[in-house]
Order: sequence, then C-alpha cells, then structure tokens
Amino acid sequence: MKNGKHDWSVYLSGGIAVCLLAVILSLCLGSVCFAPTELPGILRGEEGNMKRSILLYARLPRTIAALSAGAALAASGAVLQNVLANRLASPGIIGVNAGAGLGVTLCCSAGILSGIWVSAAAFGGSLVSVLLIFLFSRRFYASRTTVILSGVALNSILNAVCESVTVLDTDLAMLSIDFRVGGFSAVSYSRLLPAAFLIGMGVILLFTLCNELDVLTLGDETARGVGLSAGRYRMLFLVLSALLAGAAVSFAGLLGFVGLIVPHFVRRLAGNESRKLLPLCVVSGGAFVTFCDLASRLVFAPYELPVGILMSVIGGPVFLLLLVRRGQETESG
Repeated sequence: MKNGKHDWSVYLSGGIAVCLLAVILSLCLGSVCFAPTELPGILRGEEGNMKRSILLYARLPRTIAALSAGAALAASGAVLQNVLANRLASPGIIGVNAGAGLGVTLCCSAGILSGIWVSAAAFGGSLVSVLLIFLFSRRFYASRTTVILSGVALNSILNAVCESVTVLDTDLAMLSIDFRVGGFSAVSYSRLLPAAFLIGMGVILLFTLCNELDVLTLGDETARGVGLSAGRYRMLFLVLSALLAGAAVSFAGLLGFVGLIVPHFVRRLAGNESRKLLPLCVVSGGAFVTFCDLASRLVFAPYELPVGILMSVIGGPVFLLLLVRRGQETESG
C-alpha cells in the first residue's frame, strides 16, 4: 500500500510538472517566440505593447482553454466509464459532445454567441444525450457493447440535426466548420471564462465525491448496503459529467477521444480508485490537449492544423485497438 501511494504521488508530481512545461511552451512558442524569462516583463508592459497583446489576448486565453478543455473532457470520460461500467465510454463517442454541440448551434442561431448562455446551452444538450444513453441502457438491459453502439447512433443523429440547422441558417456555416472540427484559434475570454468557472466548480465537486463514485462502481446492491442512494448519485455523476463535457465543448468545439485516451492510460498508472484516478486525469488531460494544440500550431507553420484533426488522427487508432482488446478479452472469458 505504501508503495502504491508513493507511486501515485510520483505520477501526480510528474504530471503537474509536465503540465507546467506545456503551459510555458504554449505561452512562449508561436510565430513570435518569447523566452520564458521574458514573460514577467511582457506582462508588465516592459517589452512593448505588441508582445503584451500577443501574450494576453492570443496565447494566454488559448492556453487556459486547452488546459480547461483537456481537464474537463478527461474527468468527464473517467466518470462516464465508471457510471456506465464501460471502459469504452467517452463524451465524444456516446454522443455527449454532439449533444453539447447541438445546444451551442441552437444558441448561436438565436444570436447568442458568447457568455453564460452558450455554456448553459452546451450543458443542456450534453445532459439530454447522457440521460438518453443511460435510460436506454437501463430500460433494455443493454450490454456494454450495445451501450457504445447506441451512443454512436445517437451521435450520428445529433450531428445530422446540427447539420440541418446549419444548412437552414447560412450565417452559421463558417462558425459551424470551426466548431465541428474543434480548436482554440478563435477562443475569447467572453466565451472561455464562464465555461472555465463551471469546469473548476465541477472538478472540485467531483473530488469531494470520490468515495461515493467508488461505491457506486461496485454495483447498486453494494451501494444500498452502505446506505448510499445509487439512483440519486448515479444521476448526480451523470449531470456532473455532462456539465464538464458541455462546458468544454462550448468554447473548444467537438474535440474527440480525449475522454477515452487519457482515462485509459491513467488507469494503468493509478488504478481505478477515484481519489487517485480523477486528479491524475485532470492534470494529464490538460497537458495532453495543450501539447496537441502546441503541435498543431508549430508542425505546419506558418499554417495551423486544427487541433481536433490531430486528436482524431491519434484517437481513432487507439479506439480501434481498445475495441480489438475488448473483443479478445470477451472471447477468452
């Protein structure tokens, strides 16, 4: 037990260090490069207004957005996997992100392009999606594979509805392209800050409920045996998962596979205990998305590849590998 605790603290410390490195590189590297030692002076305005504007209004919001989206989607994926008892569940695969995207699209079609209402619309759409999947799995006693396939079907339906709204409202066409690919090139404080606040509150609340999440993962009978209302807590965790995913989608667009890849690899290091899993997912998710965003800016410079495309290139093969492994485990079992 002591070794396990020691290993986890090392992993968490390493994750925080990598996350800080990602932040510094994201702030310093780009079409105009800064030395890390220049950052305090730039913030104080000693290096000129142009550098200060680049740092404050381009790099800083983008870095905060990448950290927040990565942390939110990774934590949301870990919670969904525990609540649905399926390691292949993630916000991007079972339609949660698509529901949030539809909510944002409808909100923008009404003329609301920023602020708390965009985050609220994303949360509403993601909540509807996750509840539909949950009710389907409970109503028809669906297997784990069926839950994933139903989520993929729901994802397609919601994307089709979103495309229909875009076709009928041509003013949304350009906005829809950037949003559906996913990225941080056009992120603004007005859209970012309300969502980042919701993400922070959601993550903190999850950290206080780690014991309840672990008990819920053991099954309804075990939960009832220790006096835990399984139905209420399951609904609470689904709402929190939808809140995190919806808030991230509201400013980042439809970033895929973060909620699948990060929890999967973190479990190999930290195990399934939530008080270890969730903090490491938050740190690792933030670092992963920040590094991906940095790569999308630098690899094809002076052009920029939307980070959502890069994540799909990484996440698609990983998802197929997980499917193959799950099938082999099922056959051997």
